[in-house]
Amino acid sequence: MSTYEMDLQKRIFADNLRKYLERAEKTQTDLQKFMGVSSSTVSDWMHGAKMPRMDKVQSICNWLGIQKSDLLEEKNDTEGYYVNPETAKVAQEILDNKELSMLFDVSRDISPEDLKVVYQMVLALKRKEQGD
Repeated sequence: MSTYEMDLQKRIFADNLRKYLERAEKTQTDLQKFMGVSSSTVSDWMHGAKMPRMDKVQSICNWLGIQKSDLLEEKNDTEGYYVNPETAKVAQEILDNKELSMLFDVSRDISPEDLKVVYQMVLALKRKEQGD
């Protein structure tokens, strides 16, 4: 891989890492603590100066609930899994709720209203199960 290609890969990784940290409402400090690395290491990743090893990339992906390709590939942000941006927002809320994230998988063209109904139903079932 040429120097240009390596620099491009680091830039893509840095851009994607910033984007997915923001989406997950996590900070560089959160990442530093999770990974057990120094703040300068995270700063190097965030600014495209360095790339973590692939095992660390996988750990970051697991922590953020994303695929390796989400961090390593340049993607067109206008094309998401969900057609409707409001549906994507509700789906992200479900994904961020660790008790609910693995309970179901929804179709990409579901309406935000229907997704909210499913979300409320699952929450109600969880409360009932917990005796609330």
